[in-house]
Amino acid sequence: MSYNTILTETEGKVAIITLNRPQVLNALNDELMNELGTALLKFDADDSIACMIITGSEKAFAAGADISEFGGPEDAARIGASFHAALNAVAALPCFTIAAVSGFALGGGCELAMSCHFVIASESAVFGQPEVNLGIMVGYGGSQRLTQRVGKGRAMELIITGKTINATQAMNYGLANYVVPQTELLDKALSILKVCHEKSPIAVGNSIKAINAVWDENVNGYEVEANLFGECFVSGDSKEGIAAFKEKRKPHFKGH
Repeated sequence: MSYNTILTETEGKVAIITLNRPQVLNALNDELMNELGTALLKFDADDSIACMIITGSEKAFAAGADISEFGGPEDAARIGASFHAALNAVAALPCFTIAAVSGFALGGGCELAMSCHFVIASESAVFGQPEVNLGIMVGYGGSQRLTQRVGKGRAMELIITGKTINATQAMNYGLANYVVPQTELLDKALSILKVCHEKSPIAVGNSIKAINAVWDENVNGYEVEANLFGECFVSGDSKEGIAAFKEKRKPHFKGH
């Protein structure tokens, strides 16, 4: 399938989605978010794909939302609903997803990175929620996801002042998991995913669901975990994993 605003490729069991609006530093617009959502669903439904990477260019992961699309209140409501749905879908993916960030990850770009399960930053990465500088505020989950990642005090500072932070600060704050040279960014992401896709897809997917339940006020996270554990325990992968452990060999998981 061809897209106008993203590029897609696969490397083994890994799908790589590259944001591709270089003329505007990968600013997020409706078309890009719709195409990103389509690609994510397509790869998630593909049994040959175990993990995903979302990345951008060397200059920018995504420099924010495309303000040229901002109009009146109706546009804000429509765009907000669309972006929220897309980022919530990323966060809920059972397929482990890494944001490989280089250059600017600002506003909606930072929110997109935080919706992924892992964030790897190049040394040139810059993170921030500078919406207040435009007289607006975070609108695509940033107030929630940034607080979850870095804590209330740090989130307050970053969102209220609109300041940006570099890659090392982002890692120290807990926003990024690793910082690597630009030339090693995708290799680092692929090396992590190589470990992940050797695990049981059921165990990985259910672990993501259990962790996400921490922030769902409508459920009891402990009960969610217990139920998901039960699903894992009766799976074929569980039987294979336990047998491999007893036989001192590497397990061969099949995802059922």
